[in-house]
Amino acid sequence: MTYFLAECLLSDADFEGCAEAASTLVSEPQDISPQSRARVHVLMAKARQGSGSLESAALEARAAIDLTNDEADVEVNVLARQALIATLADSGKLSEAWAECKGLAAVISDDVDEQLAGKAYWVIGNVAFLSDNPDEGLRYHELAATTFSPARNLGVWAKFNKASAAMRLAANVADADTLRCIERAELATDVIGGSANDYLLLRLNRAHWSYLAGDPHAAVELLLDFSGLEEDVSPQRSGEACLILGRALLATGERTEARDYLRKAADHFDASGAHHRAQQTRDFLKAELGRASFWSWLVRVTGFDRS
Repeated sequence: MTYFLAECLLSDADFEGCAEAASTLVSEPQDISPQSRARVHVLMAKARQGSGSLESAALEARAAIDLTNDEADVEVNVLARQALIATLADSGKLSEAWAECKGLAAVISDDVDEQLAGKAYWVIGNVAFLSDNPDEGLRYHELAATTFSPARNLGVWAKFNKASAAMRLAANVADADTLRCIERAELATDVIGGSANDYLLLRLNRAHWSYLAGDPHAAVELLLDFSGLEEDVSPQRSGEACLILGRALLATGERTEARDYLRKAADHFDASGAHHRAQQTRDFLKAELGRASFWSWLVRVTGFDRS
């Protein structure tokens, strides 16, 4: 019952509550099988990832993997590997994440449940996208899509389409398939509902799509009230929202406000442990400040007006 409670808290995005409930199952001496103990560690890894404690999440996932080396534990082992890969990817440790993906791909077989295999292909595709390999990302996401059905599990269908759209957009793949992913996710979430993180990701996808489609004003309109939502979502998601909003504001000419949001994005990424993403954001901001300084100097010296 404690495990079910922790699962419910995770579904409700109460990451700290989930971790606290689950930790009682592994910290106290109890008659729990290694497989059950591994499931608890996977749950804790997801909770730690959701709250932005990425190093702790990786440790929990590795503990679950170590407990499931038997052939009978394939299902839990796949879940643990997925959790580890997702955490490493969020941390920017992409070479480590890809190495773990190869291990996960080797574990998948005909004995693995179809939906579980689909989730494994899903996370492998995510890492491929993040590693600047969109062809492999699209291939694995297409493999995942063939295993998911809205009739069998509408919740998984919604989450996959949300996440696949986000990865495609991050790789600047803004084609008709990406738009279909966005629309499927919006429709499914309208039916089943979702957490604050779920609804923010839907808005993020729409905003990112608008930005890539050449309509930064629409992106700004979707995300400008984000500052009132920050307490309800994870630091990682907050960072992504501020980054897209900052880029859209730059495109509309609101440079001062854009820089504020880009700085916020870097701080949120640091808070989540995603230091690689934080550094990427700061590099982008530094390049933008450099361009602004150049144009300011040019106007002062020559009177040139770039408008």
